[in-house]
Amino acid sequence: MIKLSATHLLYLVEAARWTILLSLLAFVGGSILGLPLAVMRVAKSRLVRVLATAYIQLIQGTPLLIVLFLSYFGLGILGYKLIPLVAAGLALTLYSAAFLGEIWRGCIEAVPKTQWEASDILGLNRFQQYAYVVLPQALRIAIPPTVGFMVQIVKNTSLASVIGFVELSRAGQIVNNSTFEPFVIFACVGAIYFVLCYPLSLAARTLEKRVHVGR
Repeated sequence: MIKLSATHLLYLVEAARWTILLSLLAFVGGSILGLPLAVMRVAKSRLVRVLATAYIQLIQGTPLLIVLFLSYFGLGILGYKLIPLVAAGLALTLYSAAFLGEIWRGCIEAVPKTQWEASDILGLNRFQQYAYVVLPQALRIAIPPTVGFMVQIVKNTSLASVIGFVELSRAGQIVNNSTFEPFVIFACVGAIYFVLCYPLSLAARTLEKRVHVGR
């Protein structure tokens, strides 16, 4: 039986750093796009709400694998050849934005209507209502589900291997091709994913309890 060497283990750990980097790119990019989507979902304009809803439903109804293919192979056919990291980051950003936008939309709507009414009485405009009244309260509600969704982002980075990006899952495949010890290799890959995801899951549950206690 071939044991996992220190070199192979180090290779997997180094690949995990790319998984973390891709997860951060997806989360930051998804947050930048997701917040406007959440605000658009609760806008007064019906057209704005329809546009945001259409985007969210389109992305949520499309497998992430297809979004990855479109961002890498599709854009490549159109003449925009992206390196795997950029293509994967773009696809995961679009994917994350749709889900974060819907999560945060629910958090904004969870703010009591009396808060909106009070800010109207104070003469605040729409921007001031969001900046000083609604978003600070929605942020507190949004932290647990947002942290929980980060776990999904980390796990979904494994699909980036289909476009040639060497993250943790792809690194496991490469090491397995040289050692032919799939149980040992992928057990180690799973353990690394667990180390990355479990603290986030634990944090999400803890924060959710604190939010409920605060209420």
